[in-house]
Amino acid sequence: MFNFSKRITTFIVIVIAVLSIPLLAMQFTNEVNWTLFDFLIAGFLLITTLTLIEITLLIFKNKTLKITTFFVILFLFLLIWGELSVGIF
Repeated sequence: MFNFSKRITTFIVIVIAVLSIPLLAMQFTNEVNWTLFDFLIAGFLLITTLTLIEITLLIFKNKTLKITTFFVILFLFLLIWGELSVGIF
């Protein structure tokens, strides 16, 4: 079982790793142009998704329900991310 502070540290490392990709890309190309607002929204979305997944894993005991809920959360994350990035709808 993870320690609570270890989980938070893991979440922070994951969010920083994902957000460092566009930050590094901005250094080498002009095609990636994120503002501070973009980084804040992406960070909030990532932290919210990771928190919901963690709550799902802690609350549900049924493995099938855990997997189904995990994929629903992941699908909603990708749907929102896609909508915010390119406006698919």
